[in-house]
Amino acid sequence: ENSLQKTSTCSSVNPPGVFVSPYALNLSSFTKLIKRLQQRHPGFSREEIADAVQEVRKMNKGVLSGLAISSIEVKASAIL
Repeated sequence: ENSLQKTSTCSSVNPPGVFVSPYALNLSSFTKLIKRLQQRHPGFSREEIADAVQEVRKMNKGVLSGLAISSIEVKASAIL
């Protein structure tokens, strides 16, 4: 008996012919992070906040994956 189950992919829930980037979820998380930081630091522009997040990325060997959003938020806040 085969215990493996088929899993659905993101493309299976989209209408035929509609392309969804595999990076869409990451972009969504990034957007949420920027919005949270804008609420926390209203005196900074979106560009300044994005620069702080990019600095966190540089400090983490060029990647943000593997870091919790709350951790990125704390580190970016410290930079701001």
